[in-house]
Amino acid sequence: MAQTLTTADGGLPESHGHVNPGEIAIGVIIGRTSEFFDFFVYAIASVVVFPKLVFSFADPLRGTLYSFAIFALAFIARPIGTAIFMAIDRAAGKNAKLTIALVMLGTSTCAIGFLPGYETVGALSIWLLALARIGQGIALGGTWDGLASLLALNAPPEKRGWYAMIPQLGAALGLIVASGLFAYFIHYLSQEDFYSWGWRYPFFVAFAINVVALFARLRMVVTPDYQRLFNNQDLHPKKISETLRAEGGNVAIGAFAPLASFALFHMVTVFPLSWVYLFTRDNPANFLVIEMVAAVFGAVAIIASGVIADRVGRRVLLGVSAVAIAAFSGFAPQLLDAGPVGEASFMIVGFIILGLSFGQSSGAVASAFSPAYRYTGSAITSDLAWLFGAGFAPLVALVLSSQFGLLASGAYLLSGAICTLVALRMNTRWEAHHRSTPSP
Repeated sequence: MAQTLTTADGGLPESHGHVNPGEIAIGVIIGRTSEFFDFFVYAIASVVVFPKLVFSFADPLRGTLYSFAIFALAFIARPIGTAIFMAIDRAAGKNAKLTIALVMLGTSTCAIGFLPGYETVGALSIWLLALARIGQGIALGGTWDGLASLLALNAPPEKRGWYAMIPQLGAALGLIVASGLFAYFIHYLSQEDFYSWGWRYPFFVAFAINVVALFARLRMVVTPDYQRLFNNQDLHPKKISETLRAEGGNVAIGAFAPLASFALFHMVTVFPLSWVYLFTRDNPANFLVIEMVAAVFGAVAIIASGVIADRVGRRVLLGVSAVAIAAFSGFAPQLLDAGPVGEASFMIVGFIILGLSFGQSSGAVASAFSPAYRYTGSAITSDLAWLFGAGFAPLVALVLSSQFGLLASGAYLLSGAICTLVALRMNTRWEAHHRSTPSP
């Protein structure tokens, strides 16, 4: 095991390269923005495109539910991708891992842009979409570059909350760009042109952004300075079985601690778009503009979460945010069902609470990983958190709301808040137990 060469404040000695946390942060933002842009392009198409293109044999509600079922496949496939690409990382290094992931992700995303409809090829259209979605999920498991872990390890102690929120900014930025693209094409193209070719362009843009972002990260990760940083910080890919034996408790708690954030994440992004599109007469382009504006508020709240967390602590902020999400679940459905003004209020308030919570959702528990297992442990935890908290959220929320009314979606949101509070409590007990247990 490489020796950890850090200064007393957790940073690196000046002689160990010319990089700094600010430079690492740029790479993290580029990578996360590209991933979230890809996520939202597919999510928006799952509501406004695929039900008509791929599931034209079903009514709009059933078609959207089928579309959300395929949406979940990437989250199921992502942990498998992590296992495959961690093995590639150990055998051939990060250069090979990220290059293969780049080719696979770009191919899968671009293929969706060429997808034929059900009216053209029948059920083959469904299988092709599912295959491309699984390919995206496996490839996303390989895009874990370790920069977020490196950033966490080298953040100054008094600014750990600030640096923990930096990766989360990618969600707001990705949503703003994806919503803007779709809003533009929906507004300026005829319905026939949009469903014929207009919807395909955001996928080609996603492919281009993924190529640029992954090569930018690859350029950073494989340089001698960063290789030295990874080696000095013990950020090496470990076997998943070994990581789970050593850090299984942190992985389990880390997977459930952000459930409130992820439940709200979909309550203000994918789900409301599906509800407005299916059950109101509002123009989806107008709602996508509302999402863009609300995402700006969310970005500001994410930044604020870093400042607040460094003053009161990340776990405290997560706990208070979970309580706020629980309170929001009591009146959020009524807002969403109250016309354009209610929709805008729902989105802005929701995004502000989301920003405060989501901004610290990965930092509170991930910081507990020992350096030797942080690289692999953080990847596994992220995969499982998105699977449990996000993979089936649009499907479940839409099923509940269509069957029992919008109030049922509030109950779903409340359950996520309860899970977060329980996980944070368990994390506190876990750490107290380990502090009181003598080292062997």
